[in-house]
This record gives sequence, structure tokens and C-alpha cells, in this order.
Amino acid sequence: MRAAIIDRPGTIRVGEVPDPKPGERQVVVKVGACGICGTDLHIADGHFPPTPYPIVPGHEFAGEIVELGADVPGGWQVGDRVAVDPTLACGYCTPCRSGHGNLCANWGATGDTVDGAFAEYVAVPSANCHRMPDAMTWEQGALVEPLSCAVHGVRRIGVEAGERFLVVGAGTMGLLMQQLLQRAGARVSVVDRNTSRLGRATDLGAHAVAGSIEELDEQFDAAADCTGAARAIESAFDSLRRGGRLLIFGVAPAEARVSLSPFRIYNDEITIVGSMAVLNSYGAALDLVATGVINTDALLTDTLPLSQYPGALALMRSGAGLKVQVLPGMSDA
Repeated sequence: MRAAIIDRPGTIRVGEVPDPKPGERQVVVKVGACGICGTDLHIADGHFPPTPYPIVPGHEFAGEIVELGADVPGGWQVGDRVAVDPTLACGYCTPCRSGHGNLCANWGATGDTVDGAFAEYVAVPSANCHRMPDAMTWEQGALVEPLSCAVHGVRRIGVEAGERFLVVGAGTMGLLMQQLLQRAGARVSVVDRNTSRLGRATDLGAHAVAGSIEELDEQFDAAADCTGAARAIESAFDSLRRGGRLLIFGVAPAEARVSLSPFRIYNDEITIVGSMAVLNSYGAALDLVATGVINTDALLTDTLPLSQYPGALALMRSGAGLKVQVLPGMSDA
């Protein structure tokens, strides 16, 4: 089958690889759509330590079951349409046994640590499959995974009706976070240095938008950083009122550091929390997309065939696109 392959950091190609075979309790999915996110850029550049090489990337995906392995539970059948949670948790480490599979000591993920869905087919655990309604498109199904991360993030930070909430970053994750917070009754302001993205935030109902936090000249009850940039995190912290809350949601390099006032954290009782990937939030995210609660059309800017994966990655890196997806079944013409 055809697949995108990262042989080593910086070396990306589309070529032939063996067709996947389903293991016990696994299914093979014919990929309908797979989205590119920041993690894929880190993997391509060699900045995501868990990734082995060579690897077929791709962890935001949906498709159709075409083959069943042995002892597949759940009544799955060939032809079922599914969105797939990429999380691969061991189930036996202390975090897993404590209900925190997203913090698994042996954590893995389809497309991050094992071959993923920038391919015609991918093998996945049947337990990770979630049934999609017929009315959902593959493109919508591929947006369930990033939304599930945002759902977990909102659960971590909490939100109350009427709160003044700041979202830093108007990329896919920031705009998903914005929509979830607004649905919970928050008044959401959005900032992004790439001001060309702010029109979407406005269209989605943002109270205010700006190219920097300082332009807003306002104190917030809570803030969510969706950039992973140290300066953005520091500015978001400085914008909080006494008793405020800060969610670290964007992915930063492991060596990055921020400068925050420990006195203010103590004296103003500032709460800082992190949010890692997906935790019991995938099914909820699928329901939010399926029922139209989340506007996915506003996020998807580009769809390309599998043969153009290197170009799709470059488009994502340039910031010209918002959510870029690869459709393996799309014609090259």
C-alpha cells in the first residue's frame, strides 16, 4: 500500500510499505481522512522523543473497517465507519491503574510510536474504535481526536457561565477550545500573533480578538495557552485576576522554561494545570461533532491527496493553512 514515511528526521517521502495485518483484537481501517497537527511537525523534525524511525505518521483519523483480527469484541463488522482514538496505554502501570491512561508509563499512540494513518490502511485496536453516524464525513471524523484533547483540557481547567476567559492561539486547538468554552457560557477573548486567523475566532463568536494579550488591556478569570510558547504563557499568567486559573495546553519543547512569580501564585492563589492528550473524552467529542455542537467546517482549510503529504506538511508549517488533512482516496489530479 501507499503511505507517507519518515525514514529519519528531515527525510519524508511517499512510497510503498507492506499492507497491515490485524493482530488479536485488532481491525484494519481503510483511512478516509487524516489530519496534520503540531506533533506531526515535531515527529518530522525529530523533536518528539517517543517516536522510533522509520515511521508512518498520522494520529487524527477516521475510516472504514475492512478486516477483522482474531477475537474482536464489540460486534464490529467489515464496513463499519469509525473514528479512532490513537492512545495506546498499557493498562497495568500505576497511572493506568489509577484511571490516568493518558499518563501511562509505557505510553504510545498510533502514528506517534507505531505506524499510523497517513496511509491507505492502518491496523488499530478494536477497543479504540468509535462508531460514526452515517451523516458524519471522514473529514469531521478526523477532527474528533483534536477535539477530544480540547474536551479533556476544558475538564481540567473548569469553566463557569459568565467567566472572562482568554484563549491564546487561534489555531485549530484554540478555536476548538473557544467553542467549548463559549458553549459552557464563558465570554471568550482570543489572541494570536498571526492576525489573519483572528477572523475565524470572530466569526465563531469571540468577545474580542487581538494580536497580543497586552492589546486587550483586561484581566481574566482564566486563560488557556494553546501555543506552547514561553512568552505567551508568561503573558497569559500576567493577565489573570487574583484567584485566576491557567491551563498549559499547547505543546512546548521539553527544555523550555517559563518565568512566573511564585509570590503571585501564592499570594493571589493562582492555579496552574496541564492537560495531556485524551482521557475518557473521545466519545464525548465524537458526539459534539455528530450533533453539530462544534463547527468543524470553519477549521478545515485544506485537503490534499496522500501523494502530496510532504507539501501538506509544509503548508501546515507555513501557517498558511489552519487544519490541513490528507485524504488517501483523493485523486492526484
